[in-house]
Amino acid sequence: MHQDRELTERRIARFLAQRLTPSIWTAPVPLHAQAWDCPGEPVSFAEAAAQDYRPFPPGSPWGRPWQTTWLRLTGSVPAAPDGFTAEAVIDLGFSTDMPGFQAEGLVYSADGTVLKALESTNMAVPLTGPAGSDVTLFVEAAATPNVIGSFSFLPTPLGDRETAGTEPLYLFRRADTALLDRQVWNLAQDFAVLWGLMHELPMDSPRRHNLLRALAEAVNAVVPDDVHNSAAAARRILEPALSAPAAASAHRVHAVGHAHIDSAWLWPVRETRRKVARTFANVLALMETDPDFVFTASSAQQYAWLLEDHPQLFARVAERVAEGRFVPAGGMWVEADTNLPSGESLVRQFTFGKRFFMENFGVEPLDVWLPDSFGYSGALPQIVRSAGSRWFLTQKLSWNESDVMPHHTFLWEGIDGTRVFTHFPPVDTYNSALTGQELARAERQFREKGATNLSLVPYGWGDGGGGPTREMLAAAHRTASLEGSPRVQLSSPRTFFEEAEADYADPPVWSGEMYLQFHRGTYTSQARTKRGNRRSESVLREAELWAATAAVRTAAPYPYEELEEAWKTVLLGQFHDILPGSSIAWVYQDIEQAYERTAAALETIIGQAQRELAGSGGSTLVFNAAPIPLQGVAPLAAESAALPPVPGRLTELDGGGWELSSEHLSVRIDPSGAMTSLRAAQGRELLLPGHPGNVFQLFRDTPNQWDAWDIDAADRRSAAALLMPDSVEAGDGSLTATYVFGVSRLQERVCLSPDGRSVDLVVTVDWHERQKLLKLAFPVGVLADRAASEIQFGHIQRPTHANTSWDHARFETPAHRWVHVGEDGEGISLANDSTYGYDITRTGNRDAGTGTLVRASLLRAPLFPDPGADQGGHVFRFSLRPEAAVADAVAEGYRLNLPPRTVSGCASTQVPPVVSLSPAGVLAEAVKLADDRSGDVVLRLYESLGRHTAAFLEPGFEVRDAALTDLLERPAGEAPARNGRGYVLDFRPFEVKTLRLSR
Repeated sequence: MHQDRELTERRIARFLAQRLTPSIWTAPVPLHAQAWDCPGEPVSFAEAAAQDYRPFPPGSPWGRPWQTTWLRLTGSVPAAPDGFTAEAVIDLGFSTDMPGFQAEGLVYSADGTVLKALESTNMAVPLTGPAGSDVTLFVEAAATPNVIGSFSFLPTPLGDRETAGTEPLYLFRRADTALLDRQVWNLAQDFAVLWGLMHELPMDSPRRHNLLRALAEAVNAVVPDDVHNSAAAARRILEPALSAPAAASAHRVHAVGHAHIDSAWLWPVRETRRKVARTFANVLALMETDPDFVFTASSAQQYAWLLEDHPQLFARVAERVAEGRFVPAGGMWVEADTNLPSGESLVRQFTFGKRFFMENFGVEPLDVWLPDSFGYSGALPQIVRSAGSRWFLTQKLSWNESDVMPHHTFLWEGIDGTRVFTHFPPVDTYNSALTGQELARAERQFREKGATNLSLVPYGWGDGGGGPTREMLAAAHRTASLEGSPRVQLSSPRTFFEEAEADYADPPVWSGEMYLQFHRGTYTSQARTKRGNRRSESVLREAELWAATAAVRTAAPYPYEELEEAWKTVLLGQFHDILPGSSIAWVYQDIEQAYERTAAALETIIGQAQRELAGSGGSTLVFNAAPIPLQGVAPLAAESAALPPVPGRLTELDGGGWELSSEHLSVRIDPSGAMTSLRAAQGRELLLPGHPGNVFQLFRDTPNQWDAWDIDAADRRSAAALLMPDSVEAGDGSLTATYVFGVSRLQERVCLSPDGRSVDLVVTVDWHERQKLLKLAFPVGVLADRAASEIQFGHIQRPTHANTSWDHARFETPAHRWVHVGEDGEGISLANDSTYGYDITRTGNRDAGTGTLVRASLLRAPLFPDPGADQGGHVFRFSLRPEAAVADAVAEGYRLNLPPRTVSGCASTQVPPVVSLSPAGVLAEAVKLADDRSGDVVLRLYESLGRHTAAFLEPGFEVRDAALTDLLERPAGEAPARNGRGYVLDFRPFEVKTLRLSR
């Protein structure tokens, strides 16, 4: 019997591959094909259609990497008997795997109307004219190279236009008119669903035996030389198997059609814009033939590109949005990384995204759709709810290396206590094709069995785009109620979440960050882009603050358009394959140039606003944009007199080495450049005895896969310290050590901070290593079971030990401007100006005792997908502060990232702050004018220390009205309590408040 089953299954598989599939299209007639090679970047349809075209027969090579070739195809519409549909079938040279990672095309009619796209899984174009009428089609064919190489992870020159080569990548195979045999196609879909279901059923299941028998009988019913006429008989044989209903207790699946289009990854932004048009055109074409089909797409940026590039296609999308069938999702500008962007950046992801959807479609997404970002910050639930959203979805945590998330439907609680209803689809993919295997997996893995019976399956080709296909829709319709399968319902995120929330009254809670146990290298890869992001966030804060202050103080015009353009550049750069460092070289060439343009524009805004505030005269002003005092200048203000820096003394020690000291601290440095002692005034030793600090360490960095994404645990054992510099030079209160290693050079300058309370480090690296990781290590004599790391609008405490598998997997973690390890709240902080990756662990031995090893990850050198990643020059700044509380760490982070600006030739001696705020733990993260251009002042405030706090805010201008709002500046909650000239605001730990002050 076993042998009969295997033989029968092989016979069915051969029937599907060799007899049924080739019979789906019949009567092919070649179209006359001509081609024109676009010499540079893509052009419009009108420009392409006017060119001279050359003959282009099947078998012609085309498409050097990233080139566009336009095809002109002419012929006539074939007569289509009943049961057949006339189509054009076009194969640009597709391979059978990796849809979205190879050649693609966008098809236009003769008058320039976009029809649909061509991809490896979607090669047909409906022909709608009468039989015998002329056909003229234009195809914008993109020679996108398969950079990923079927996941070989080999270094490739294809990601850089300068090294990608000129040899054609593809062979044009066919362009025919043909007849789609709908009966045969439907039979193929029947087989696909039942065949997939059968293989997921238990081997001894009666249902499995019945399905195998029915499929075998259907194969026997198909006459090899008359597949069309015999297909109906085969379908009748299968009908009882397809009509057997699912059990009442069957798992229920909401199938949400989407296409996860990476806004840049193994292709540049330029190509993403075209992928969006192709995918959305495919979706609109499907909606013409299936009235039940609903499609979801996130990322307002992608809709904005479509509006700019294809306004007619955008108008068709808008019509479907109005019908409720094309559903904007997510509410963000792009599907951003959530570990690395600042709190204000994540706020703007929502404000820019939601406003676009509301202004262009009149809809506000209430879900957050982030299936592929590389872990989720514990600050996100509060931001989600404050933006007016209710639900959160992710899929990426299914990639965890060692631990499985314990829930699929749950409440996610952020660091401030805010909770958001969250779903993590058990299907474990965001590119489902609704196969039997995938549906069975969704049911089998669902962890809330017994409490609820509902999950979401995101289906449609993604990453490179393409979206759902008619075959996927056929699978959905056939599994709406099918014995042995979950029940499948075509749906939208909102429909799913509303039903899931109503169905599950008391879900479990996951508290804190959702750390991805994978892709830990993304906190470090492409350091220049990470510096560009951090610097852009800082100058945006300054530009908004001083422009708003100038508008309030002098009625200067506020540069709305320029600031909006700058924000859009920064928000796009925070897409989850750009900022994390996992894209091709072309992407980084583009974004780093964009950061330079943005910085120049913002510096102009800052300079103009400061000059407007300062006037012209003989004074000098120090402008402090930080929410803390710096150089003796009050927060958010400018003054003519700053406190002089506390002098630091440099002394050469007997026996070698040096001591840097002030009235607040002393640090000893040996001839190797390493710190051997660090003490605050009258304080204890803060370095672990026998373990020098300030040591650079090189690690082998050879991930098993996903080079730019991953740091593997095995490579942590390969540390090699840079023990002896080539030179150490003593200067004016500073030491400069130079190290030459491999083919790289590193220089570190060590001095004291202007106030003499911290050790400042400036690290300059000319980096040319390959597959190595550079870290800066500080073994400190602080016994901390947890380390605090700054995240958006607060900080998170992570264990320094590895007691559990979850702790062990968290061996590299993200932090923003500072990390802190402490005993009873005080210890040592390490602040930075552009670094995000850290590992903080217990260290020591029986003789020296136990302390905490704090290491910052500076540079990597992955080979894929950008073999030139991180090569060249870099500068990093750090501040090491002994006897620091968390508040001191916060202050050091602002000092390094928002240094005061000195402006000379000023008439004023003071620019008062637009608002004053106390106590010190409540900070103003943003000061701006309202987005509705009313002239109201908007403040983003947050509690930074993790304490319940009553804060007092005093405006520096006459206020007509004050209101608390959500992130979109809409009224939310009770008005703040007035107390004299100011307002009393109660904050819970890490709470964010948005306050709108009307003038």
